[in-house]
Amino acid sequence: MDIRYNSWLKKYKQPFGAIQVKQTVVFNLRITSEQPPLSVELMVRSDRQVTLENYPLKKIAAETYQTTFTPLKAGLYFYYFKVVVQLSKQQAVYFYGTTDGLGGTGELTAIDNLKPYQLTCYAQQVNSPEWYRSGVFYQIFPDRFYNGNPAGEVNAKRKNTFIYATTEDTPYYIKDQTGKVVRWEFFGGNLKGITAKIPYLKKLGITGIYLNPIFFASSSHRYDTNDYLQIDPILGTEADFKELAEQLHQNKMHLILDGVFNHVGKDSKYFNADQLFYGDDQGAAQNQHSPYREWFNFKHYPDDYVCWWGVKDLPTVDKSYPAFRQLVYGEKNSVIQKWTDLGADGWRLDVADELPDDFIQGIHQRLQQFSKEKVLLGEVWEDASNKSAYDQRKHYPVGNELDGVMNYPLRRCLLELLTKQPVRPVSQVIREIMSLQENYPTKFYLNAFNNLGTHDTERILTAVGGNRARLKLAWDLLFMLPGVPCIYYGDEAGMTGGKDPLNRGFFPWKKIDQTIFTYVQQWIKCRKNNQVLQSGNLILGTAAGCLAIIRSTTEQLALYVVNLSEQSQQLEQLDFTFLHDDDDLGEFITTELGDCNLAPSESGFKIIERP
Repeated sequence: MDIRYNSWLKKYKQPFGAIQVKQTVVFNLRITSEQPPLSVELMVRSDRQVTLENYPLKKIAAETYQTTFTPLKAGLYFYYFKVVVQLSKQQAVYFYGTTDGLGGTGELTAIDNLKPYQLTCYAQQVNSPEWYRSGVFYQIFPDRFYNGNPAGEVNAKRKNTFIYATTEDTPYYIKDQTGKVVRWEFFGGNLKGITAKIPYLKKLGITGIYLNPIFFASSSHRYDTNDYLQIDPILGTEADFKELAEQLHQNKMHLILDGVFNHVGKDSKYFNADQLFYGDDQGAAQNQHSPYREWFNFKHYPDDYVCWWGVKDLPTVDKSYPAFRQLVYGEKNSVIQKWTDLGADGWRLDVADELPDDFIQGIHQRLQQFSKEKVLLGEVWEDASNKSAYDQRKHYPVGNELDGVMNYPLRRCLLELLTKQPVRPVSQVIREIMSLQENYPTKFYLNAFNNLGTHDTERILTAVGGNRARLKLAWDLLFMLPGVPCIYYGDEAGMTGGKDPLNRGFFPWKKIDQTIFTYVQQWIKCRKNNQVLQSGNLILGTAAGCLAIIRSTTEQLALYVVNLSEQSQQLEQLDFTFLHDDDDLGEFITTELGDCNLAPSESGFKIIERP
């Protein structure tokens, strides 16, 4: 018996991908067998439920069976097919599910090995303002970008820090014998410096910046917030922030801030453990009657407490506590209210999977009271549609939480394609990329914050082993694939560096690699000028180690092919297998780009009007 189904093609499942509550899905299954099946059923269960619902498929044409399913609530659903046939004197039962837990084509399997398909159901589409969705962003680690003071002096030097001798120094932590950082290091970058470099960002083509934390903290990374309502004095003043926001907006650029709400710094006004910035009788660690005492869980007061991943510098806050919620997203005197009023256009939530769903919903709702033009992004390192944390399923794409997530899964796949670590065929890697388009609602998918590197990863030039040909391909893929590109400061200048702290060097203003800069600049211009690169549907294909990417709208096709193998390939002789190609657009790869020989790491690109 032969069973055929492909969740990425509309002749088998329509509509493609995630659906809205009460939207009907039509399933078609093709079955070829000597004897007609006794029964064909779609088996569906809602997330984390044991009970299955069965939907009989009716024969509608030769070898074609059909049924429909209409979900009544938002969340995840999992499904597979069950086919019963008569074999001689006994019945045989067959199960059809995915091959690897992703979508696309599947396989017949025993019930014990069955991997069901996922169907994402959302309540409403997320916000996707045009300024964000069509933009190109630039992530800045504020201490390492530029010092805007006239003589380059460092603002507000403070106890237990050290200042680098030059901006060309290699970042380095001073640690004690236990590995704890005991002297935080500063280069002296500040908000005035970012404002001063807006012309540089405009020249590159940037339309928005995402800032790592800017609020008062003890460290240079500032994920250990001391006061959510105060700009770190080393970075400048509240007036400097207002000037930065105003100058960005005047230059038609937008600003996204980093919100670190899972934990605070141990030296914060809320905890106040060691530095005693706030006196010896203030904060939860100094005064059991402090208004902040109930925010924290002490195992042994005051020296043993719950902290993020065991890092004593970062006491974890109880997000259910009403006073903390009021501080973060209340209507008056809150973090979201103050800094959004002063010019923030959106927020990125640090370690979003540590935050309760209703906490994120509260922030989202508060932002919506400002404007539908505000966006809320989250740090999620996995597929956000089926993410679980602490045995709780997250519901990020439902429509009332995050508008998008940082696209770390895509970065991992791209590096695998470019470095062959780990070694998987191109065909397997692109299945994982395609699964994101299937699992995410359309606007949530197009809102994905795509990156080649961040403050938490190796720099892209280092990640590809210094191979400039592969670096070029990394930029190609970043701008060809759906989502909002975000460039980590200095990557466009050719900066290198391993993981933290080596990926946090000072921007090399006197040594910008103009070749890389120009290449990135050209891609940004191309994306701005072509709607197909901003919102086009994604089709992926592979043949002989080559990767083909097609983006399509009703008006345009963007065609790209790259040879990722170690041998030269004659493109017109390759027989590509495409994913999610309902309209046979793959033929344009060979007809428009086919008359060429691709050497290893060589690519071709073209945008055409759709016939």
